Amino acid sequence: MQSEKELNSKILEITMTIREKYPELYEHLGEMPVTIPNIENPEINNKNLRDYYDSLKSILKNYVHEHLPEGTK
Repeated sequence: MQSEKELNSKILEITMTIREKYPELYEHLGEMPVTIPNIENPEINNKNLRDYYDSLKSILKNYVHEHLPEGTK
């Protein structure tokens, strides 16, 4: 299992990739259900960080697949 530090690093890396390459997608990251907790003081742990990272990967993969022509991905 990855450490909290490693997961935070991966989250930062993929977020920066989205920000630099797909700014139109980056604008909507704050609206993701994963980033809007439904409790007042959410616990931050490895599982939550992993879930968030996985959701970012999935969103990026789907966006690239749906919006970019083959050969430019």
